[in-house]
Amino acid sequence: MARILGGAGDLAHLVLFLWASSATSLLVWSLREMARANRRFDDFVAAIARLNRIFADFDDD
Repeated sequence: MARILGGAGDLAHLVLFLWASSATSLLVWSLREMARANRRFDDFVAAIARLNRIFADFDDD
């Protein structure tokens, strides 16, 4: 009986470890994707600013 309970306890710990590992991996992946999206948005804003400067130069002429 003690052997069965011990095995079930080990299984519970394994399941908990797998859950925590997958949750942590998902968090790291999400943060990495948010950082990439933020970089792409910054690039987009910089491109719009360059276009605004180009069009402002045309308006001055």
